[in-house]
Amino acid sequence: MSDANKQVMRDMFAALSAGDAEGFLGPLADDVQWTIQGTTKYSGLYDGKADAASRLLAGLGAQLVNLTVVLDDIVAAGEWVVGRGRGVARTPAGDDYNNEYCWWYRIVDGKVVEIIEYLDTELVNTVLGR
Repeated sequence: MSDANKQVMRDMFAALSAGDAEGFLGPLADDVQWTIQGTTKYSGLYDGKADAASRLLAGLGAQLVNLTVVLDDIVAAGEWVVGRGRGVARTPAGDDYNNEYCWWYRIVDGKVVEIIEYLDTELVNTVLGR
């Protein structure tokens, strides 16, 4: 199961990097719990796929251009997959937004039911606003 769960994460980030929102959102369970750590305007709990899509992804989509996500490391144990990676993007104003991340995904029966995301919160606040 660990290899299949790793592939779910790989496929999601490949879809995101290709601009395929549905490919990224598809594996999320309808009741996914997505927590972004820190004190940015995007930090907090997103309760369900619809909430994450409307409040998080739509907001980021308006602020970032040509987002590419690269997974540098990925490990899995049971239901949990941990990925360390980096995102490269620009704002519409031309500012670089190149962040580093650690994602914890809990995947059950091929569906992502929980995400815990760590990132450079100061970069979010500096480039994307508070």
